[in-house]
Amino acid sequence: MRTEVAIIGGGPAGLLLSQLLNRAGVDTVILERVSRDHVLSRIRAGVLEAGTVDLLRSAGVSARLDREALIHDGVVLSDGERMVHIDFRALTGSSMTIYGQTEMTADLYAAQDAMGTPILHEASDVEIDDLDQENSVVRFHHGGDTKHLRCRFVAGCDGFHGVSRRTIPVGKRREFERTYPFGWLGVLAKVPPCHDELIYATSARGFALASMRSKTLSRYYIQVPIKDRAEDWSDAAFWSELTRRLPPGPAEALTTGLAVEKSIAPLRSFVSEPLRWGNLVLAGDAAHIVPPTGAKGLNLAVSDVFYLHEALIGALKRGDMAGIESYSDRALRRIWKAMRFSWQMTMMLHRFEGEDSFAAAMRGAMLEHQQTSETARRELAENYVGLPF
Repeated sequence: MRTEVAIIGGGPAGLLLSQLLNRAGVDTVILERVSRDHVLSRIRAGVLEAGTVDLLRSAGVSARLDREALIHDGVVLSDGERMVHIDFRALTGSSMTIYGQTEMTADLYAAQDAMGTPILHEASDVEIDDLDQENSVVRFHHGGDTKHLRCRFVAGCDGFHGVSRRTIPVGKRREFERTYPFGWLGVLAKVPPCHDELIYATSARGFALASMRSKTLSRYYIQVPIKDRAEDWSDAAFWSELTRRLPPGPAEALTTGLAVEKSIAPLRSFVSEPLRWGNLVLAGDAAHIVPPTGAKGLNLAVSDVFYLHEALIGALKRGDMAGIESYSDRALRRIWKAMRFSWQMTMMLHRFEGEDSFAAAMRGAMLEHQQTSETARRELAENYVGLPF
């Protein structure tokens, strides 16, 4: 098998990269470790930056999003009865779009199927070789056979546990990591949202987030110890704890119901440098993980794809390697800014086990600063809606 770009990973980053490359006349093959049904069953992010939406439109996959998505002009920060509104539209002139990652992935699959892109699911035992040669090779098992895919470039979009990042020699990559001693217990329920905007709530009992996927589908989270298991939490216990952490008005408006999905996501800040090694380039969770507190994970993967698709098109269509040479540095500048913002939001809103009274007082002071300073609100809003690509 031969192609111009072998894409390891059939999630939203890999699919979007392939879509953009295909529209520019660049051939791709996508290898995905699990089945398509499994990919589409994963409940993930749903808050999209304006830049993400713009790139989806450029890729020709925004028709359903434009019909069905919700537009959000702000979020609320809360600590008890105090509710601080961050007005994105007034502060930045921009908004956020609510559209589930699963829906975005389904749209990308449909577009790629229409283009006839080879997407090989349940491709296992992937190995990447000859990255220092003019052409590289990807070996993998698929359909009971060992196959070889020769390509000019390999795009590693296979997530934190994928093979792509680990292909870069240990001595040639630097990894930066901060793990947090708690996770987010998330529940997806077919109930109307308790508020018309997202609520980020901090309290003496811990963090909570009131979010949504549509006017009839809500996504809620509470901070829990990392040792907890989702099955240890009954629906009733989850709703009871969520109510205690939300401000009074939204708590009273909360509609409870049967959990459609329930899971715990650990929180981690992680960056691996560089994002390029020979013919291998990394994008998305293969290169970085951010806490979900600032809604940056999916959006950061999309900004990687923006830089990367331009670089690959330049190299393959014009013989210009400047974009490939600068891709890692260019993407990392934005990655570290998003990393700082997500870390800051995490520290401002979460309670840490064993913390002293000073930590709680600092959280209160940070929220007070947001309430009284337009400059502080604008800085938060600019980062939340997304820095320019």
